[in-house]
Amino acid sequence: MALNFSLDSLLEQSLLTEDPWWVYILNGAWWTIGLTIAAFALALFIGIIVGTLRTAPNKFIRGVCEAWIELFRNIPLIVQIFIWYFVVPELVPWYKDWLIEVDPAVGQFVTAFICMGLFTSSRIAEQVRAGISSLPRGLPNAAKALGFTTVQAYVQVVLPMAMRLIVPPLTSESMNLVKNTAVAMTIGLPELTMRANEMGENTFTFFAAYLWATILYIIIALVVNQLMAWVEKKSVIPGFIAAK
Repeated sequence: MALNFSLDSLLEQSLLTEDPWWVYILNGAWWTIGLTIAAFALALFIGIIVGTLRTAPNKFIRGVCEAWIELFRNIPLIVQIFIWYFVVPELVPWYKDWLIEVDPAVGQFVTAFICMGLFTSSRIAEQVRAGISSLPRGLPNAAKALGFTTVQAYVQVVLPMAMRLIVPPLTSESMNLVKNTAVAMTIGLPELTMRANEMGENTFTFFAAYLWATILYIIIALVVNQLMAWVEKKSVIPGFIAAK
């Protein structure tokens, strides 16, 4: 009976909007999904560049890329998001002015997007490097023998194969990113965990709020997992990865 009463609170009108609580929390899920997609796109773009340069023959370039990876990978995510939200604006006046003028949710979203994109890029960069290193050494040499320049060999031969090899670890990174978005609540972004917490604080029905949030997280994670499994199946390389 007490359990039914707790769950019934999800159907009650929110004290913060005109929607019921379950819709209020569901709207937070859209912030979570949007942040996941945007941050993963940024992480993939930067991670491919940094990971590729980690295999460059130039020691200085490799050193810079390694420093980038160690910097973002070894500082806790919650510390990084505080730095981006509270410290960086003080060092970049125009960015601080923009944060003051723009809608707070938009400023929080952009901050979380940058922070989580860079944080995840350091992990993806290592996976890209490992993918390139796992390829036969004769592959880039064969490309050069066919007249490809070093850049062409990487862009047209090495990277396409390496990216297909690292789809499984990218699946794990994408699912980790879904969970990491909850850290954005610390700077006020109204994402899924933040909305569930607000319901709990206003109604004292934390069980119903976090149960609904948990269900939504599971659904999002399962969708991401199935999407990446489809990508893995379509990008399989005969002789390297056996299709399931």
